[in-house]
Amino acid sequence: MSEESESVSEAMSGPGGITPDRLLHTGASDRPSAEDLVLASGRDVTPETLEWARRKLAAEGRSAIDKQLP
Repeated sequence: MSEESESVSEAMSGPGGITPDRLLHTGASDRPSAEDLVLASGRDVTPETLEWARRKLAAEGRSAIDKQLP
């Protein structure tokens, strides 16, 4: 993949309604962050949701984010 796509994907929620594809990232070589998991779940990033995501990633590993993605 030499060029990033300029297309956009509809966001699950939010004032803008769309997220540029170049801001979305996942893949087998990536280590998802707590913020990645919160956003993939459609929740707002707050201290509470980040803590939830940290616990979920610690317990389930990468599969925690895979379960959130279509």
